[in-house]
Amino acid sequence: MSGESFRFLHASDFHLERPLGDLDELPAHLSEALAAAPWQAAEAVFEAALMENVDFVVLAGDLLNPSLAGPRGISLLLEHFEKLHEENIPVFWAAGQVDDPQKWPEAIPLPDNVTLFPRERTESIPVVRNGHTICMVVGRSSEGRSAVHVPSYRVDPTDHFTVAVAVGSAEADALAEGRFDYWALGGRHQRRELEGAATVGAVYCGTPQGRGLSEPGGHGYTIVDVDSDGNGRVHHVDADTFRYCRVTVDAAEISAAGDIRNFLSQRISRLQHEQGDRNLIIGWDLSLAGGEALQAVGDPAQLLKWLRHEHGHGKPAAWTASLLVRPPQVYPKSWHEEDTILGDFLRAVDRHRKTAGTELNLKPITEEHSALSSTVETLLSEPSAASRGELLDQAALLGVELLRGGKVNIS
Repeated sequence: MSGESFRFLHASDFHLERPLGDLDELPAHLSEALAAAPWQAAEAVFEAALMENVDFVVLAGDLLNPSLAGPRGISLLLEHFEKLHEENIPVFWAAGQVDDPQKWPEAIPLPDNVTLFPRERTESIPVVRNGHTICMVVGRSSEGRSAVHVPSYRVDPTDHFTVAVAVGSAEADALAEGRFDYWALGGRHQRRELEGAATVGAVYCGTPQGRGLSEPGGHGYTIVDVDSDGNGRVHHVDADTFRYCRVTVDAAEISAAGDIRNFLSQRISRLQHEQGDRNLIIGWDLSLAGGEALQAVGDPAQLLKWLRHEHGHGKPAAWTASLLVRPPQVYPKSWHEEDTILGDFLRAVDRHRKTAGTELNLKPITEEHSALSSTVETLLSEPSAASRGELLDQAALLGVELLRGGKVNIS
């Protein structure tokens, strides 16, 4: 393959209709920034296309639901499409399920530089620069399939570098059958590259802004540089203004810390250094499980309140969205051997652990409390295998605290 060098930008999953999540309490001082974050990330994508002097832009689905994002969302897209049009930058848009072409208002035409691929067929469009074709872009919008249907992307062979745009789950082996140089994929919010699926790459560029603790780490877009021989380099660029972080702390770290608040402050400082000048939304998972010497974290509710007050109001902020304290599964042997109610209780806990709590019947307890919500009643009377173990651990910790007269401090 021999041709001209070029550059393009690949982005997807703006979800302008969807706010940031995993916030049980909306911090007032961050509310405006939180609301603006998805929009700012999308704008950063388009601004990069202009600043990086790309030859074209490929958008791999789920940009917005027009009815839910409203006029503001439609206006944002049109405004930036027009700016790209002024610079003669084509846009190739393969819609997903969220931005189904049938949902786009018929009364609002797209600019001439935008190709919105149809659902019912695959189209192959040349990218022309100075009268010469530099690349072919092949795409189709999602038909509602959860997976990319590679056979439907078959087109006549060409000597030009070819980019395929698709939305949905995919595996490398299936994509390799398409024999494309680059797969611009959408439908996943986390970045992922599929090795061996294409000459240059098969890339899920992810959403420009994460929406919850299930989407931790950097989010942005991808820029691909292709030389005259068809060799390419893939660059991931971050665009998020809020970054979700999941932090797991084990019992040994807690034990060695001495002061849990000082320890968590140090972890937050490290996160801020690693994640750059952006706001953080943190989910903590603190484990008291294990046989090492453990220091109690105290009242989790008070610790959560302290974290939010101490670190959630800075610039940038580090807001704690959740704090999960996992109780210990191992208590001192001497407590088990006591001829006391505590010893009897811990020996009973051990027996139920051996059967994964399957012999526990909490339904009679729920019947005694008519004020319980239906959700809580179902959780207690018909717990799943995972929640049954968690309930047993929490119940064991509560029982030990009540029988010992305070928070557990194992040493």
